[in-house]
Amino acid sequence: MKNLFFNVLLVAGFSTSLFAQSGSGFGIKAGLNYGGNGDYFESVTTNFENPDQNVGYHIGVFGKLGNKLYFRPEIVYTKTKSDYDKGDLDVQKIDVPLLVGLKVLGPVNVFAGPSLQYILDTDFGDATVNDIDNDFSVGLNFGIGLNLNRLGIDLRYERGFSDNEATFIDNNNVISLDRLDTRPEQLILSLSYKL
Repeated sequence: MKNLFFNVLLVAGFSTSLFAQSGSGFGIKAGLNYGGNGDYFESVTTNFENPDQNVGYHIGVFGKLGNKLYFRPEIVYTKTKSDYDKGDLDVQKIDVPLLVGLKVLGPVNVFAGPSLQYILDTDFGDATVNDIDNDFSVGLNFGIGLNLNRLGIDLRYERGFSDNEATFIDNNNVISLDRLDTRPEQLILSLSYKL
């Protein structure tokens, strides 16, 4: 009986330490993005084209304040790519999600919050991106995460809120009236490590 009690305490202690979220701290994160950057509107035909979905990546740092209810700001470098008939749009940006989360069951948590986005660079095939309305835009992140001691994994959905369009200069230096909605819509899978 004494051995059974000791074994139960040992298993309970191991499970608690495995699934414990150690509260406030900071760490690093990286992962994959899957999605597109928005619709392409062709001025001549007034048609629009949805982009082919592609895989991108991100890498960054995060902080965490709190335990059961927490605030998690992040600073993340993100690279995405969308394929259109007229070319591929490559976007490099800095994302700053400001997430509020809640532990719901053991190691499982849910979170949501705004994501501030600053576009560093864009490239669209042979054309030069002439002007993006705003280098700074706002989006929304929400998702679910799993924390196992210092290691975390989360899956989130991101959607840009702010209208943000780009115009183009072709290789003959002619400004095109075609427009591209540069708001992202993507699924983001991240692996994080709390230092």
